[in-house]
Amino acid sequence: MNLDELRAELSQLDGELIELVARRKALSEQVAAVKRATGRPTRDFGREREVILRGRVAAARLNVSPDLAESLLRQLIYSSLATQEQAGVAAQAQGSGKRALVIGGAGKMGRWFADFLASQGYDVSIADPAGSVAGFGSVADWHKDPLEQDLIVLATPLGATAQLLQELAQRAPRGLIFDLGSLKTPLRAGLAALVAAGCRATSLHPMFGPDTELLSGRHVIFIDLGHAGALSEAQALFAPTMAERVVMGLDEHDRLIAYVLGLSHALNIAFFTALAESGEAAPRLARLSSTTFDAQLDVASRVAAESPDLYFEIQSLNEYGGESLQALRDAVERLAAVVANKDAAQFTALMNRGRAYLDVRAAARGA
Repeated sequence: MNLDELRAELSQLDGELIELVARRKALSEQVAAVKRATGRPTRDFGREREVILRGRVAAARLNVSPDLAESLLRQLIYSSLATQEQAGVAAQAQGSGKRALVIGGAGKMGRWFADFLASQGYDVSIADPAGSVAGFGSVADWHKDPLEQDLIVLATPLGATAQLLQELAQRAPRGLIFDLGSLKTPLRAGLAALVAAGCRATSLHPMFGPDTELLSGRHVIFIDLGHAGALSEAQALFAPTMAERVVMGLDEHDRLIAYVLGLSHALNIAFFTALAESGEAAPRLARLSSTTFDAQLDVASRVAAESPDLYFEIQSLNEYGGESLQALRDAVERLAAVVANKDAAQFTALMNRGRAYLDVRAAARGA
């Protein structure tokens, strides 16, 4: 066979692979229906392990890389779980006969939430200065709307959300109200105003981005503002999913987020800033790679692509943000001193302490 013929055969095989993936997706939808009917959970880690181990054995027998086989199977399992989760959410139809308003729904996270609510059967409308969004109702100015919806979601920039919460408190709508802010201390007054007005209010922080399809292993944080009914109703929105639901107080949230988001963002900003300011080394670095460098560069690249306005808010508006930045500064200075003093023992101590902490965290996550 010549090159063109070989390529044609490869193209045919590629098409057959896609057809097999489509057949697998259709079977996943049937699996989801059976699981719902029998009350079985969407995710079965034992079954996933069995599929992957069997795939690795088959790959080795066929002289195919077992790692490649595992990677492909994990992607297929991920896709299958996403299909089953979405089918489960739609099947429960919690929003059937209910209306929702997403203020800021033209933004990325607002659009994700609008799609999520629509999949549950909510009749979703969007109020956003950017205009209407295809597939959803539109509210030109929510200030002039009767606000009779069963659910009102604020998916607005953090700097604007505090004022919008105050304005909603003055209207005191009957429906459940919550925001999606990455920080909560800047919203303290607005959330308190909702509570004082007798609103059914809580506050959410989805710990994932708008490109997320599968919520297994993802967290949604719910802030307890003292209204048990509102908290329960908000949590129920994610009950059909595999998301981990965590309830905490407003201050506890921001103290932890200072490290979970603030520290990790700052570390990556410092990393790509150091690279950008490395002068002549930058073009040469582009032609080099290592496992660690490439992995860090991948994370830093995703951070660099995010909204500077949002990331600045996360750094500057958190009442507890200075603590994590100081911890980062102290750690870098300590490392620099250890290296300058050629103190191998202290360097080893830093590595061992970090390893011990990460082992404890991994064990806690697996518990």
